[in-house]
Amino acid sequence: MDFPLINPNFHLGQDLDAYRTLGARPAWEDGQDGYVFRTWAPGAKWVEVIGEWNGWQGQPLRKDSSGVWSGFAPGARQGQLYKYRITGADGVARDKADPYAFRSEMRPGTASMLWDLAGVRIQDDAWVAARDKRYNQPLSIYELHAGSWRRKSDGSWLNYAELADQLVPYLKEMQFDFVELLPLSEHPLDASWGYQTGGYFSLTARYGTPEQFGYFVEKCHQNGIGVLMDFVPVHFVPDAFSLCWYDGTALYEYDSDVGHSEWGSRNFNFYRGEVRSFLASAAAFWLDVYHCDGLRMDAICNAIYWQGSPERGVNQGGVQFLQQMNQAIHRRWPQAILIAEDSSNYLKVTAPVAYGGLGFDYKWDMGWMHDTLDYFATPFGERPEHYGKLLFSMHYFYNELYMPAFSHDEVVHGKKTIIDKLWGTYEEKFAQARLLYLYMMAHPGKKLNFMGNEIAQWREWDEDKPMDEMLLQYPAHDAFRRYFAHLGWLYHQYPALYQGEYDSSCFEWMTADALTEGVYAFLRKGPGGDILAVMNTQDQPLHEFRVGVPYPCVARPLVSSQDQQWDGTAGPLGAPVQSLPDGWHGHLCSLSLDLPPLCGMLFVLER
Repeated sequence: MDFPLINPNFHLGQDLDAYRTLGARPAWEDGQDGYVFRTWAPGAKWVEVIGEWNGWQGQPLRKDSSGVWSGFAPGARQGQLYKYRITGADGVARDKADPYAFRSEMRPGTASMLWDLAGVRIQDDAWVAARDKRYNQPLSIYELHAGSWRRKSDGSWLNYAELADQLVPYLKEMQFDFVELLPLSEHPLDASWGYQTGGYFSLTARYGTPEQFGYFVEKCHQNGIGVLMDFVPVHFVPDAFSLCWYDGTALYEYDSDVGHSEWGSRNFNFYRGEVRSFLASAAAFWLDVYHCDGLRMDAICNAIYWQGSPERGVNQGGVQFLQQMNQAIHRRWPQAILIAEDSSNYLKVTAPVAYGGLGFDYKWDMGWMHDTLDYFATPFGERPEHYGKLLFSMHYFYNELYMPAFSHDEVVHGKKTIIDKLWGTYEEKFAQARLLYLYMMAHPGKKLNFMGNEIAQWREWDEDKPMDEMLLQYPAHDAFRRYFAHLGWLYHQYPALYQGEYDSSCFEWMTADALTEGVYAFLRKGPGGDILAVMNTQDQPLHEFRVGVPYPCVARPLVSSQDQQWDGTAGPLGAPVQSLPDGWHGHLCSLSLDLPPLCGMLFVLER
């Protein structure tokens, strides 16, 4: 069998389709079924494929001028395990998993598995034709770890299909628009949560087959739920079976101290074209084969800066890689959503590449998350001196397309869960949690929450244990879950809460100087009526508190976080409030409001 040369774009770092030519795929030669194998190992002295069909005895592959080794193995069948035995430039033979394999054996095994993805057929044409980046639509994202949302009665994992059947109705009930999955690329260690990846094209075997995951995506799309995949483009596992020292040289990683990450993994060498093509193809793979609607990209700061440290300077190779990959993905899938997890102050992360940006569509607002949680963890008596923490986000919000997020990173490793971080007694923590989420839903920007946030879980997330849904037998937790869903419903009902949110003219502070009282008020402007958010963040009630409004109106209450139906301490929603003709703090008119302690309220202003 003659093997054509790899697409030249692969070597230039411009190939989104490397998985179509590299790896293993079914073939027919001289009247025999089998598989063709191709792996890039330019520094290797010798490469063989070993597997179940040949008793793990080496079958030599042939090297071409581009450094790709190829061969046909008669008798190889779907589901069989295999590896490459690569004798490196250093003379050492290493057994390696296929970097482009579509399946792998269950850990602790590390072999690749032969698999044909032709069986993955996702019927979602109508969804794909209608999707967009949701700039002017609601976007509330549920971040989920597939192995620990729920478990079977015997403690085993749900497979992808079982997960879909249980998760989709739940997402609809809780008013989420998208699910974001922690990485499902194959990884050897459960405790890495998928962030130390070994098989970039290999769907983890923990939860089932590629066909079952295709069903998961199809089920989501048929029910109006988008699917985002968490993708790790910066570093990979250091394990000997994987990419590390693949051909006896530092092929995928840097051959210096910058090749070692802060997590003990290996950093990708963004200056090698074939590595850039590998990563860009791995990103495209989830959009192409599995019809994911976008990607959340992990640890982008560590691609922008050497070792993630601004003090070490910008990694121009990393920046150029991100720009080229994002631009190429958007050319092919214009409506794909690309989200950056970036904790740095690097500029233009969400600007188009044509204008010098990195080309992401959204960026997690890490500053908002830290400032908000710090404020709500502050004792009530100390809050006046920290009042500015809830004002600061709107000073920089319009510099990027920011997304407020309470992610998995905030509920692990001794950080406590969201509700447990908050100051106060048991009852005050619940009141603050309700207030906190009203603030989140009213604040500009798309929303992301990790599983368990919506039921006010007290126990930190553990990848080995399911979410504590037994808490819903307690009235406070059940009321909180219903309240969370109701906030999501309101978010979808009132366009002012999502349309034009990245336009500074659609937001205005009404009260931003009530340090002693701890009151904040702001206006979200849009069709269907402007929405006024008012928050009393102190533990004392306020009577006839004046809040300015820009025009004569009737303020009709939509929700109060202290309403009794949410296990609060106040009565049901009150009557609409007529504005007063006398101005307040520079605004034309004003409202006189009674504000219970630790209470947030939303009003629609009717002219």
